[in-house]
Amino acid sequence: MALACLPGLAAVLALVLCAIGVDRTGQRPDRPAAARTALPYQAPRPPIVPRARWLEQDAPSQPPARYDDRVAAVFVHHTDSPNGYDCADAPRVIRSLYEGQTGAKDWDDIGYNFLVDRCGTIYEGRAGGVDRPVTGAHTQGFNHRTTGIAALGTFTAGVPVPKVMSDAIAALAAWKLGLSGTDPRGSVRLTSSNSLSRYAAGTTALLPTLAGHSDGYMTSCPGAALAERLPAVRELAARLQGRR
Repeated sequence: MALACLPGLAAVLALVLCAIGVDRTGQRPDRPAAARTALPYQAPRPPIVPRARWLEQDAPSQPPARYDDRVAAVFVHHTDSPNGYDCADAPRVIRSLYEGQTGAKDWDDIGYNFLVDRCGTIYEGRAGGVDRPVTGAHTQGFNHRTTGIAALGTFTAGVPVPKVMSDAIAALAAWKLGLSGTDPRGSVRLTSSNSLSRYAAGTTALLPTLAGHSDGYMTSCPGAALAERLPAVRELAARLQGRR
């Protein structure tokens, strides 16, 4: 992915790095939010910065959001961009990612549902409502019934993952999965929609409910360092849901 400080062509090229393995979803009718009944093990909603904080007012219009019936799993990504940004500059970084995906790639919106900066601030990504099961464009073959959370930065082996960042990912995952009563430590059967994923189209795969991008696609994303933290993220998310 790209960082806004990268000039010209370099910014566009950087956007390709972690975008491989991300597909655009097929059109689905907009479904109204289903009436929710109280479920056990729900976590509180963490603070989420709205899109308006990073999206410029003159951004092009886009088609209506697409929805699934629920969020059954979360995929964690990294944006494969530099780590040395000032957290106050995170909106500019996200806007650069958006511009690369909607410009060079001609997508209708940013692919990730949420993004988290190194200070633990959570940003709304893809449009459609943070509390709704918005169909993303973040994991090849597994965009339906999932939410994509991207850590701003590159977290390959040996790169420190800020605790506030991984804690924020856990809090966000706990809340989103809690809306469907899903245990972050569990597993779920999802059907691949695209043979470019790890699984041929139509194949039902057993995946972690809190997964890394590489669980669904042949990629190093979310980076070895962040992938190593996922077991702890799952445990924290479960505790935040009130599970033992």
